[in-house]
Amino acid sequence: MKIGMISDLHIDINEKALNEGETVDFLLAQFIEEKQIEILLIAGDISNHYLESQEFIEKIKKRSGISVYFVPGNHDYWAKKHNVKDTNKVDAFFQSKAESLVGYPVHLNQEWAIVGTPGWYDYGYGNQEKYSLEQFNKKKYKFASWNDRHYVDWGKGDQNVSMQMLNQLRKDIISVGNKKIILVTHVATHHEFVVPLPHRIYDFANAFLGAKSYESLYKEFPDIKYSLMGHVHFRKVFREADTTYISACLGNKRHWSVKDVKIQLEKTLVVIDI
Repeated sequence: MKIGMISDLHIDINEKALNEGETVDFLLAQFIEEKQIEILLIAGDISNHYLESQEFIEKIKKRSGISVYFVPGNHDYWAKKHNVKDTNKVDAFFQSKAESLVGYPVHLNQEWAIVGTPGWYDYGYGNQEKYSLEQFNKKKYKFASWNDRHYVDWGKGDQNVSMQMLNQLRKDIISVGNKKIILVTHVATHHEFVVPLPHRIYDFANAFLGAKSYESLYKEFPDIKYSLMGHVHFRKVFREADTTYISACLGNKRHWSVKDVKIQLEKTLVVIDI
């Protein structure tokens, strides 16, 4: 069974990098057909509007005819272009959809299952000696600012959100029994996928890139054989013990050496065969 993995498509931001007549869903569906992918996993940040993100998922399913599973990223929650300010309502919208992995692990066969959560940053990868919890909570300090402070409102602290998602994820993992697991999160869940410290900018920014507390899952559940994540806007495959960690971020066009969505999609899409 061939499974495609990708994240951080940012279809609205990258629209200007499309050639005339192209759309991201059309190009991605072409690669799905060419690579004979049977299931597609998207690890968040499709767009800055929850309805646009869901519409994209439905387009991909229709064009490709395959199953698509998804966990939202922070940008999918953003209330920048819509009137829903309570992030919990957007989260409930996504969880009501058939493509959601949260609370609904997918049993692929007798051997494999897919389990997922957006995850949320817990500040654990930030420089705790340089910055206080209060400074991380504000998401702004001197030169540094994190835009979720403007567009995301959970009504509770980030660390609480992160722990709630971790607890749900742990329940979902336990529910699949002894099956081998493909884990899907939006945020980074391994220190190899954040910037080494000290660093003038990432001493602060690392706090919002991942959830360090989630690293405990890999020891607790050695049946996690693949871990797909996004958010960090770089591409990397790293193997440790019996787990393969994958960051498959298309990212923002301003970081590409070649400003062409089709070329970057082909470089980004990871395919595993189980």
